Amino acid sequence: MADNDAFLLTGVSVFDGTGSAPVPDQAIVVEGRRISWMGPTADAPSFAAEKTRDGQGGTVIPGMINCHTHVANDGDGDLFAQVQNDTVPISTIRGIKNLAIALQSGVTTVRDCGAANDLAIDLSKAVDDGMIAGPRIRAAGRVITMTGGHGHFIGRQADGPVGTAQATRAEIAGGAHFIKVMATGGVLTKGVHPNQTALQVDELTAVAREAHNAGRRVASHAIGGQGIKNALAAGIDSIEHGFYLDDESLETAVSQGTFLVPTLIAVNRIVENGDKIPRWVVEKAESESGHHRDSFLAAVRSGMKIAAGTDAGTPFNPHGELPTELELMVEFGLSPAEALVAATRNAAENVDLLHEVGTIEVGKLADLVLLAADPTKDISATRQVVMVVKEGTVHRDDQSTTPQ
Repeated sequence: MADNDAFLLTGVSVFDGTGSAPVPDQAIVVEGRRISWMGPTADAPSFAAEKTRDGQGGTVIPGMINCHTHVANDGDGDLFAQVQNDTVPISTIRGIKNLAIALQSGVTTVRDCGAANDLAIDLSKAVDDGMIAGPRIRAAGRVITMTGGHGHFIGRQADGPVGTAQATRAEIAGGAHFIKVMATGGVLTKGVHPNQTALQVDELTAVAREAHNAGRRVASHAIGGQGIKNALAAGIDSIEHGFYLDDESLETAVSQGTFLVPTLIAVNRIVENGDKIPRWVVEKAESESGHHRDSFLAAVRSGMKIAAGTDAGTPFNPHGELPTELELMVEFGLSPAEALVAATRNAAENVDLLHEVGTIEVGKLADLVLLAADPTKDISATRQVVMVVKEGTVHRDDQSTTPQ
């Protein structure tokens, strides 16, 4: 791991995260934690040879952002059992390993959508303080769910608008960067159905009010159609999963600027590994996978804002798999450039960090990923990571082994 001294990266194409086409033969100066200059390689300031890195014609993109992760879980086939059986030290070790995997894959920011024991909040402090290497974490703390509702085993159970308001205040007091709430049932909780409507509009509105008053955004797990409508009516900022978006909900989402974080990979991985996962989980996933694809395509066509997230930590869905999610997004309707924007600029807006990350601009934090090929031509190039820079520190540099 290099220190934060200034260096010059030359000979790269730059995809800046806005959706514009990559600009060839560019150079970037990283000084301290930030980008201090960028422009044509021919115009680059002079740097000593040991402070100059030749990008060898690769493409630089902003550090990628995974908007839906569970950092304490690693893709075990029985998520519920892992959460129930792990001690806090074991969960912490899993989290540290998962963060290292994510960072090496080119993800420099993650949003953790629920962990027991305030674990993700504490890990975010450890990353920020330099105790461990990993993406910066925006953590929800415990999810807010109705009594017996989806995710209750990593949640704070609350009922009625007074109860959900109190739960929201408690999570904010505990250090939550945003609030995660459950508007429907889900696949990974026994005894609830994904289409089941959970917290009601008044309960969700109380969450949104308290969070927004405190300057926090709200993400809602919402699969079934009525639950999605309830979340939108409450003013929730992002819909997670969104299997049953219809014309009415899409019109509302577009007008409000609500994000969709589709997590396409999550159901796929359950269906693909059905023989290794509890049967009650597989049956729910199989019944919903087609709706998921159709709903995502409808959202793309509607113009709804889309931010990338994988639901990392769910069965057979380990950290480091954001490229697979982007490939599915392209397969189901986005262009490669649009998928990249979903993982950079849009994701940064969705985690409330666009002022610092998500695009490559002078003055922003130097979160940069060098790829060996152009991901706007083939999105699978996001797998060909050569270098990862987070806040000016080089965490991965494979240039010496880059194919010529």
